[in-house]
Amino acid sequence: MANERLAGQRALVTGASSGIGREIAKILAGHGADLVLVARREERLRELADELRAAHGIEVRVEAADLSRPEAPAALFAATEGAGVAIDILINNAGLGVYEDFAWVEWERWAPVIQVNVTAVTELCHRFVPRMVTRGRGRVMNVGSISAFLPTPNFAVYGSTKAYLLTFSEALDYELRRTGVRVIGVHPGGTWTEFMDHANQKMKPMARMAMMSAERCAAIAVKKMLRGRRTVVTGFWNALGMWLLRFVPRALYPRLAGISMGMAVEKASVAAPPAASG
Repeated sequence: MANERLAGQRALVTGASSGIGREIAKILAGHGADLVLVARREERLRELADELRAAHGIEVRVEAADLSRPEAPAALFAATEGAGVAIDILINNAGLGVYEDFAWVEWERWAPVIQVNVTAVTELCHRFVPRMVTRGRGRVMNVGSISAFLPTPNFAVYGSTKAYLLTFSEALDYELRRTGVRVIGVHPGGTWTEFMDHANQKMKPMARMAMMSAERCAAIAVKKMLRGRRTVVTGFWNALGMWLLRFVPRALYPRLAGISMGMAVEKASVAAPPAASG
């Protein structure tokens, strides 16, 4: 039987077809929230929607969308708030990453990372937050990464997009402090999801041993959101590591990040960068 803490509220969850987004959706359903599930893979979303309706008796809508397409945020708004379907909780979980040397990857692979991780998140907040403010309540969760806290070689673009989410979420939460709307930035460390395969991310054995399950990460994220936290790093050791960075010279950050992540193969000696497109 559902916990009724969020009964009567509706959450929109991007990247809900797998990983952390899927687990967040399941937890919110357990709290009684109705859902709008968003991802590219519609079949997976419909399977999850059927599962959650049966388990919790909630209303679940499915919106197949590719957030790497510039028109997607506006279309999502039109299909929900624009059609009278209020969104009380916005979970910006969808993310893209490419784990490679920056100079040796075509721009066409970097552009979608910035579109999904920065532009789409910012536009979704800009469209949905004013409606929340008008109603006097709402929650936004922007899912980042611990790479937001330090420059990560081979994840230069991805980490920089998450650094944007860190400061954007903290600033926006402060702006909204008297409106009844709260914003939390959630920053997971290594988490077992399909993201690693899609990003071609390689990690050393010790780093892999510290990986967290998507279920555990999602549980922490939702718990801290409901408690009104502004920023959270999931997991004690991840949080401790980010706190300890304040005692380390910043010049060492890229080296430490590269060692912990397991750096990609050096490309400079074996290939030329791609020709500039234009």
